[in-house]
Amino acid sequence: MRALPVGDNGLLVEVTSGEEAQALHAELLRRRAEGSLAVREIVPAARTVLLDGLDDPVRWASELTASRVPAARPRAREVTELPVRYDGPDLAEVAAHWNVQEREVARIHAGTEFTVAFCGFAPGFGYLTGLPARYDVPRRATPRTAVPAGAVALAGPYTGVYPRSSPGGWQLIGTTDAVLWDHAREPAALLSPGARVRFVPVDAA
Repeated sequence: MRALPVGDNGLLVEVTSGEEAQALHAELLRRRAEGSLAVREIVPAARTVLLDGLDDPVRWASELTASRVPAARPRAREVTELPVRYDGPDLAEVAAHWNVQEREVARIHAGTEFTVAFCGFAPGFGYLTGLPARYDVPRRATPRTAVPAGAVALAGPYTGVYPRSSPGGWQLIGTTDAVLWDHAREPAALLSPGARVRFVPVDAA
């Protein structure tokens, strides 16, 4: 683990894996909740966690790098269910990559409980982990200039849902009508780091 200063009151903590970043994020949230860590923002990413608004970043850099990140505890949060039609234009390509039938892609994906590892790319976009490594898929060689809002997609170890139309190079396997980002809602983002998510198949008709 390595802690790098960010401005006057921040630290960027680097770890070696996504699982360790998720565990560190959970531990830092726990410390803040119990009052032993005074910090304004705790922002996870693929292999880093940013702490902003620390009262004593030098002390925390020393403490964190000298400590061992405990394994993430089981989450008691409710599961967010997202209805999905497995009708994406890349479903056949993903099935071929997995060496299964298209209907098996839907069964495997819908049978997985995901965790939001971190958010980014666009407001409301969560990077969901949970599929075994054998189901990693490459990004498309040529990104699309426009991916529709609600597209359920895969890239590398992640599943994501596009909250709005935007360019993208992920493999599209389905569509959801769930609203991932609504500025009039509190909170605006449907998904947040640490959230548990399941995709529920619905009839494409």
